[in-house]
Amino acid sequence: MPDLGFSIPERFNVAEFFVNRNLAEGRGAQVALICGGRQITYGQIAQEVDQAANAFSAVGIQPADRVFLLLLDSPAFVSAFWGATKIGAVPIPANTLLGAEELEFMWKDSRARCLVVDASLLERVRPILACQPTDRSDGPVTTYVAGGTGSAEGVLNFEQELARQPRQAETARTHRDDPAFWLYTSGSTGRPKAAIHLHRDCVYCYELYAKRVLKISSSDRTFSTSKLFFAYGLGNALYFPFGAGASTVLLAEKPTPERVFETLTRHRPTIFFAVPSVYAALVDSAEVPEGAFNSVRCAVSAGEALPAPIWERCRARFGLSILDGIGSTEMLHMFISNRLDDMVPGSSGTPVPGYQAKIVDELGRETAPGQIGELMVRGESAAAGYWERPELTAATFQGEWTATGDKYYRDARGYYWYSGRSDDMMKVSGMWVSPLEVESAMLAHPAVAECAVVGVVDSSGLVKPKAFFVAKTGAPPGELEAELEDFLRMRLPHYKLPKWLVRVNSLPRTATGKVQRFKLRGL
Repeated sequence: MPDLGFSIPERFNVAEFFVNRNLAEGRGAQVALICGGRQITYGQIAQEVDQAANAFSAVGIQPADRVFLLLLDSPAFVSAFWGATKIGAVPIPANTLLGAEELEFMWKDSRARCLVVDASLLERVRPILACQPTDRSDGPVTTYVAGGTGSAEGVLNFEQELARQPRQAETARTHRDDPAFWLYTSGSTGRPKAAIHLHRDCVYCYELYAKRVLKISSSDRTFSTSKLFFAYGLGNALYFPFGAGASTVLLAEKPTPERVFETLTRHRPTIFFAVPSVYAALVDSAEVPEGAFNSVRCAVSAGEALPAPIWERCRARFGLSILDGIGSTEMLHMFISNRLDDMVPGSSGTPVPGYQAKIVDELGRETAPGQIGELMVRGESAAAGYWERPELTAATFQGEWTATGDKYYRDARGYYWYSGRSDDMMKVSGMWVSPLEVESAMLAHPAVAECAVVGVVDSSGLVKPKAFFVAKTGAPPGELEAELEDFLRMRLPHYKLPKWLVRVNSLPRTATGKVQRFKLRGL
């Protein structure tokens, strides 16, 4: 293990580090959580976490048992997540936007012993619960409903059950390399797979990125538009602020420009996290005034590369210099990032302290500066593997290195530039074409709000770029396509020019805001 300036003892429990340490260091009265009009201190959080731990233990949850969380961003998520890890169980935050089919697969795949579900989502999972065997050898499944007003048949009220429990709980004597939680991730193809993260992993992300790049401290207040069930949001809104003894603002609802502006105005966060599509929506919204981000000292973007035109527009309108970077579910959080005092718009920046990156060709050889290849990363926060997916584990986790599936190049100064996913890159006329480069050129046109470029096979069987774009309000129909063609000819070499320009009302996106390019390929 490299010398990173800190150490993690062998006997280590992640809940002790991020929750109880704040009490030991005198921050029990400090506000930890702001949500729905409530302000909850670290002392109150620690009590609720212990009550959740006791509630899980009372129904027979043992170390290594899985606890499935289908929860909105809320105090219930915080107490259930840390409560499960405190007793050595393994919480699995699930995407609340998924349909019943995907949730059913994850539920069965995980073989969870317990489900904590938000009351607003209970009906979505009732069919899943109804088909579960009642004679499981590892014991019955317990279902808690959070945020409801009472109990229902076959389920327990989460808040009421916590209130019945003692306010102190024993901490499991877990090892730093024991599984702490799982995060399901879906690749471009195939069924979801669970990345297994260990008790130590959050500490590395907090110490190396949150402290050294974001410079987070106890005086900060974080607000993330990305939800807690995402790897990005889990760090942003939970273990980063808890690590520093800072405050975090949780928004249960969808982060529309109106709700984001309301939250910024009411709670005045100092660190703001979003994905590029949220920044694009905010900068294009008439509901968000120029001074909306006056309290924000650090704005962060991840999830997909932030195009330079969106960076420039946010800078011009809000005065924001957005800190773009790249992370992944497999690495838990950021491993390459710009810096507060060193930003290069359009780039992902340079490796976060404690991480190493390299770009390799098809034969695994490192590429020269300027050459596109696959990005590999090495760092202590890498997942231990995928749950019961040995072939995918071997393909992704290659010794000390993790294959990201992203195409990148490194310039002569050492900055890393995203060139698309491995399956999004196009070979046109024998040369790689990055969708991002074409999209950035299109976004520089004042009438283009959003765009996405994919490779499509033409009548000759050759791959050519096809561009889909959303026009800004008031853009004249029929004339913009011709104008955009002329605009791009001045900015791109001929082989990178889209062969087709298609105007659409919206782009298909995942719950994290990433464009679903595979859907566009079929249009």
